[in-house]
Amino acid sequence: MPAPQDPLLRSWQHNAQAWIDAVRGGAIESRRQVTDQAILLAVLSRQPQRVLDLGCGEGWLLRALATRGVEAVGVDGDATLIAAAQAAGAATVHLASYEQLAAGTVDIGHEYSLICANFALLHQDIIPLLHALGGLLQAQGTLVIQTLHPWTAAAGDYQDGWREESFAGLSGDWQPMPWYFRTLASWLKALEMAGFRLLELHEPQHPQSALPQSLLLVAQHVSDPERSAVQEWPQP
Repeated sequence: MPAPQDPLLRSWQHNAQAWIDAVRGGAIESRRQVTDQAILLAVLSRQPQRVLDLGCGEGWLLRALATRGVEAVGVDGDATLIAAAQAAGAATVHLASYEQLAAGTVDIGHEYSLICANFALLHQDIIPLLHALGGLLQAQGTLVIQTLHPWTAAAGDYQDGWREESFAGLSGDWQPMPWYFRTLASWLKALEMAGFRLLELHEPQHPQSALPQSLLLVAQHVSDPERSAVQEWPQP
């Protein structure tokens, strides 16, 4: 997550316990009906041996993967969420900010076969972080991102920019959370600039809903020699 003075991290520090209660109590309908299963299936379909859950929160995905025989490691920027994940039985979780991860100043392991970010990329400048994560992957390693669907979340304003989540309808002591909206083109460009090649794009949707519940991107890290070859390929 961003630096401590950033409003996004401050909101997570305030909202951590309410978030734990909401996730474990099944209070978020879209997660319960669609998106939790979507990210789990997307990860398992790649048959990974070792997974890093970026922004692991209270650890529900770590636990779900572990019960299916997948070695899962978590990292999050909020100490309350990390403590909750540890208390619930997550084997390995690290407390680290996204700035630290981007700068490579913390050791959270490497040689992961897959890294997932489930509604965990909410700040503006994600390219340095994604680039650093590429270095933690095995050759041909995969990145799986689930995020708010741009067309559903745009609310008539389809351009990159900061928005605010009020958590209306959820019980608990919540503080409004700033988050950065990006268009589909912006997501794809960020992946490309960070050294990833898009493999799959999914739009998880409940059969009784007219709108997709999320955007799910599966991308593969491209090695530096591969990127150079593509860049140097003669143009027609």
